[in-house]
Amino acid sequence: MDFKEFLVLPFIPALPMAGALINGLLGKRLGEKTAGTIATAAVFASFGLALYAFYYLLGEPTPETAYVYDLYGFLHNGFLRLDVAFLFDRLSAVMTLVVTGVSSLIHLYSMGYMKGDRSAARYFSHLNMFVFFMLLLVLGRNLLVLFVGWEGVGLSSYLLIGFWFDDMAKAVAGKKAFIVNRIGDFGFLVGMLLLLMYNMGTLDFAALEQWSHSNAPAVANTTNMTIICLLLFVGACGKSAQIPLYVWLPDAMAGPTPVSALIHAATMVTAGVYMVARLSFLYVHSPLAMAVVAGVGALTALFAATVGLAQRDIKKVLAYSTVSQLGYMFLAVGAGAYAAGIFHLTTHAFFKACLFLCAGSVIHSLHGQQDIFKMGGLRKKMPVTSLTFLVSTLAIAGIPPLSGFFSKDEILTSAFLVQTPYPLLYKLYFAMGLVGAFLTAFYMMRLFWLTFCGENRDAHSFEHAHESPFTMTIPLIVLAFLATIAGAVGLPGEGNLFHKFLEPVVGAYTAVQEHASAVVHWGLVLGSVAVAAFGLALGWTVYRSGPDGLPARLAASFRPAHVLLEGKYFVDELYDVVVVRPLIAVSKFCYRVVDVVLIDFLGVNGSAFAVKALGVVPRVVHDGRVQGYLFAVVAGVICLWLFL
Repeated sequence: MDFKEFLVLPFIPALPMAGALINGLLGKRLGEKTAGTIATAAVFASFGLALYAFYYLLGEPTPETAYVYDLYGFLHNGFLRLDVAFLFDRLSAVMTLVVTGVSSLIHLYSMGYMKGDRSAARYFSHLNMFVFFMLLLVLGRNLLVLFVGWEGVGLSSYLLIGFWFDDMAKAVAGKKAFIVNRIGDFGFLVGMLLLLMYNMGTLDFAALEQWSHSNAPAVANTTNMTIICLLLFVGACGKSAQIPLYVWLPDAMAGPTPVSALIHAATMVTAGVYMVARLSFLYVHSPLAMAVVAGVGALTALFAATVGLAQRDIKKVLAYSTVSQLGYMFLAVGAGAYAAGIFHLTTHAFFKACLFLCAGSVIHSLHGQQDIFKMGGLRKKMPVTSLTFLVSTLAIAGIPPLSGFFSKDEILTSAFLVQTPYPLLYKLYFAMGLVGAFLTAFYMMRLFWLTFCGENRDAHSFEHAHESPFTMTIPLIVLAFLATIAGAVGLPGEGNLFHKFLEPVVGAYTAVQEHASAVVHWGLVLGSVAVAAFGLALGWTVYRSGPDGLPARLAASFRPAHVLLEGKYFVDELYDVVVVRPLIAVSKFCYRVVDVVLIDFLGVNGSAFAVKALGVVPRVVHDGRVQGYLFAVVAGVICLWLFL
């Protein structure tokens, strides 16, 4: 790859950080409106610089060209060579545009949504900081910078999810997200240290790629590569909410709705997908690790889709939808279709951000109401919100010609046709993905219909419902428009511009697909559309009369299954019994026995007591009276004389 120095790169993440510092230090003096303007302008300016860099990258005569900027050498010694450096190649260009573009719209939306909040300046400071760390993650030239951004978005998400920390439930949700991510990050850190050891002290992506093509023992030994790739994937499971570390993401709904859109759409949760695509040159050496990645993705996609069927909270439905869609992205990269995974990441950013912001518009209009069973008929009072929500619903369901159809169809086709040592396994993954697509269409139609159509089921809330201000509706319109047209860059066949664009970065590692006739390809496409259409039609049929008719009868007939789904398979309760309570018990034992008894009583206090006790006798003798000392000396001399 041809590297060219580009001075603009450090300013792309620096601008949001500047906004975070200004609002963090001066926000209360500036006021709510000024703080929001500064934060929004900083991210829009960052988006402008990303477009500028993207324009010049497109103009390069060789597609392998990448822009770099070495900021400073962090640690150089006989073994380690770690630098703070930035990389802007075609993969990071896509991610940077998605992060800054969607974040800009979310910042603009936040100016209307957070109006009147007394802590708005703190909110915008944390939001800017989140964007800074995410840009650090996607622009890092090595795993060190990526890991700093990786940990930074974890910190920022903790601050944003628990933004209203005076509410204990919201504070606990932020803590839960932070702790679960630390579990995944431990695996990521161990995998990174193994790479550092095997690769002679550097984590630079170019050096790692060159090392992966060498005959080094770790590369030649498939077991070593499998261990490294799986450890890195543990980190991805935590950050991108895959089984078994997905439990933090639904609870992340405790934060303000724009935060939910930012975390769930284009930033933090996509970090794991980006990491696997970035390190595709490592994963290609371990078919087993790729099969595990694809399997976890397919299982998560199906599992989360089933949970979404029975949720009543509008944001919880979208949260489990995000977990499910992330599963599709991992199914893609696990099948070696890295460009397809990043393509779905991009389209998902548009329609999922739109869906969350629409949900925020509804909640804002209904003064905090989130139960879809208490909504209905809102399209009459919120036409823009309802229309953009419908467009995004059809996109996520996979209805052509909207963007979600092209990206999801490509993932399912790749899983079905990939050449792999485990062909039957991937056919199973394909079937799971197809069932998940049907369930997605079903619960999204349920969500749309119960929220916007039919009769209103809460007269008090409906009476005060109104369309949101333009600062909130403009982002909805832009995102719905992007969700509509984005599929044009990923048309199947030779016209797939997205694949051509990413080919210099991931093309060499894309898995070969089995040769299939046009009949098979069209069968897969039509089957995907038919499944989505059937899911939408069934969802409308079941819920068109509201939640009290046929849905209530079905829930009563299949009560055990309904209770299981409504309770989210009681995974949180299971983790509480199996993991949380035993750890708390061990912690209490360690505190009461090890800390209080062994360390405090026997160690610190015990040693102090022993020293004090040893000083009792000398203290009695050494009372400060000179005559007493003279008497002791004389007595000692007499005793010595008698002895001798």
